[in-house]
Amino acid sequence: MTGKFTGSGEVQREQVPWGSLAWFSSPAATGAKALVVVEVTINPGGGHSFHKHPNQEEAIYVIDGEVEQWIGPRKRLLAAGESAFIGKDVVHASFNASDRTAKLLAVLSPSVGPEGYELVDVAEQEPWASIR
Repeated sequence: MTGKFTGSGEVQREQVPWGSLAWFSSPAATGAKALVVVEVTINPGGGHSFHKHPNQEEAIYVIDGEVEQWIGPRKRLLAAGESAFIGKDVVHASFNASDRTAKLLAVLSPSVGPEGYELVDVAEQEPWASIR
């Protein structure tokens, strides 16, 4: 496939315990082979805890709200219009410590596997289990 238009009602949406994901580009959504694009909504007090993508780089752009973004042991509060880049196999996390919903756009490359997205959860491992 060389291209695809996706209407707002056609986006694959997924509820997760801390918010929701809207898959704009992935092998399943568009046939993408190199690019995964996900709109991430993080509920107040929620967060995508410490994890890594062994074979994928990621760029995170804050659309709305504020996000406590971790890259390894460093953290920074990102506001709308700010971004973070995470290299392959680098542990990171995104938390919403505010009282309003936060929305981000996450872009990962390359697409990996049938889902396009690989994730290794390290939230229960030290130092990540006790860093925050």
